[in-house]
Amino acid sequence: MAKKKAAPTNEAQEGYTVLARRYRPQGFSDLVGQEPVAQGLINALQSGRVAHAYLFTGARGVGKTSTARILAKALNCEKGPTATPCNVCENCKAITSGDDVDVLEIDGASNTGVDDVRELRGNVQYRPSRSRYKIYIIDEVHMLSKSAFNALLKTLEEPPPHVKFIFATTEVEKIPITILSRCQRFDFAGIGTPRIVERLRDIVASEKMQADDEALEILARRAGGSMRDAQSLLDQLLAFGGERLTVEHVHRLLGTASDDRVAELAGAALQGDAKLTLELLGKAADDGMQLGELLDQLIGYWRDLMVVNAAGPEAPSLSVGSKHRPALAEQAKRRSLDALMAGLDVLASTRARLRNSNHGRILLEMALVRLGRLEDLVSLSQLAQAVAKGQVTVTPAAPIPLGDASKKKLVMDAERPARSSNGSAVAPTVSTATPSATTDLTEQSLHTIWSQVLAQQGGFSRIDLEKAGFPAISAPNTLVLRFPAGYNAQRDRCQDPEKVGRIEQLLQELTGQKCRLRIESEGGSANAVPSAGIAEEPENSRSRLSSSQGEAVEPPLVKWAKDLLGAKPIKADPDFGAVASASAERAAPAEAEEQ
Repeated sequence: MAKKKAAPTNEAQEGYTVLARRYRPQGFSDLVGQEPVAQGLINALQSGRVAHAYLFTGARGVGKTSTARILAKALNCEKGPTATPCNVCENCKAITSGDDVDVLEIDGASNTGVDDVRELRGNVQYRPSRSRYKIYIIDEVHMLSKSAFNALLKTLEEPPPHVKFIFATTEVEKIPITILSRCQRFDFAGIGTPRIVERLRDIVASEKMQADDEALEILARRAGGSMRDAQSLLDQLLAFGGERLTVEHVHRLLGTASDDRVAELAGAALQGDAKLTLELLGKAADDGMQLGELLDQLIGYWRDLMVVNAAGPEAPSLSVGSKHRPALAEQAKRRSLDALMAGLDVLASTRARLRNSNHGRILLEMALVRLGRLEDLVSLSQLAQAVAKGQVTVTPAAPIPLGDASKKKLVMDAERPARSSNGSAVAPTVSTATPSATTDLTEQSLHTIWSQVLAQQGGFSRIDLEKAGFPAISAPNTLVLRFPAGYNAQRDRCQDPEKVGRIEQLLQELTGQKCRLRIESEGGSANAVPSAGIAEEPENSRSRLSSSQGEAVEPPLVKWAKDLLGAKPIKADPDFGAVASASAERAAPAEAEEQ
């Protein structure tokens, strides 16, 4: 048998209790940031309206279990039920230490089965040993199985008068609605940073230690609204540092960067200096800083830039210290709000990718370089409005031969939005190239005019028209749009008389003259549309059957569709209808014989 290690003999080590337990709230007045919950429970106790089941839900470390113990003491205190338990009687002391036989704290994560609930149901019928109520506190109740919840339903709805249930959970959405409807629910909010700092300051004073306010503020922000997390970090910092806790101690312990370094790195990215940005990031990595923590700090800093740009430098809840706020306000003016929000989205996306990647430094470098390349942005809605109003000049990248579909590329030539006096972006000003009141269709004006025609087409219509490239001028104020082989479906859609009419009307508005548009196929004009009138039916889309007299007739099904639905044939098999007609002819003599 292996020899056991000797237990430590230092009384201070044996009797040490962590801060989170030592400074646990002992009364409703001690709850920090949960005043609405405390007031609701106090009123229930004073009015005698204490429910048989309560559900406490909220994030970790916000006081759910502590409140459950306080409520248990308030119910079973020798002077109670009272809203102010004495904390000196035997019942209060036993509940505080977790040793009371009538207050049972159950871990829902390790008692998930239906057998555990059946045992609980069997014990519920027995009266408490010495107290007024038998109280069951089930922590992380959402971990119970579905069958365990079902077994608990009847007992939870109609428990004996001497039994109270208090449930606590961080994931209330996993609890069945049948359980929720049988409980009084209290939602615990996250605790604000100023309240956590105030509590940490009191703890430091009680421990006869000293700490910088900025150091405590960093711990409070790192806790993310959890008082227990903040106290655990403070406990670790007290063991790490000396008699006075400083900002340097906090950064060394957490592996985070100072505000000066974060501001310097963000400033380099905002200036677009990729070389300096990568150098600063490399130095931070060499100094042993955690890249994930640094990315979180950058996300907080970019959030501050967005808030200051939108609400001004006096906006509350900024993550940077007061001495960095003037520089923060100056940096926020350099970019538009849309650009800052785009940068924040880049950082947030990088944070999500960082969780499942072994190349954290590469991802962070790529994100920082991308931040430096984010220029003033114009939203898609603004750009679409500018295109619809004809405020955008669209020019081809190079002369495009008719029919060469592989070289059809358009370049949008729009100026960058102007800057106002405070550095924010104003409405986009785009170079315009609207033709004069009367403009002839020439080789010089054709590209500009047709580009504006395309810009005002719908998505699918524009795609179809682009398959033919730019049109050619066949006569004065007459355009020919020629589709290459392989784009018959697009050509047929563009031959629709209404669509041709709209394009001709748009051409007339742009040139001030009546224009015509013909749509053809390469190799001939059999499918040409001479004007916006009735489009000729393509020859290859006509299907004819020969009658006994040799006349060309339409298939009956095609004629029926045209007459009843107003349909137009696009393409039909030459033999379409022949089989059906032959079958009908063979069936006719048979029907005559039967009659």
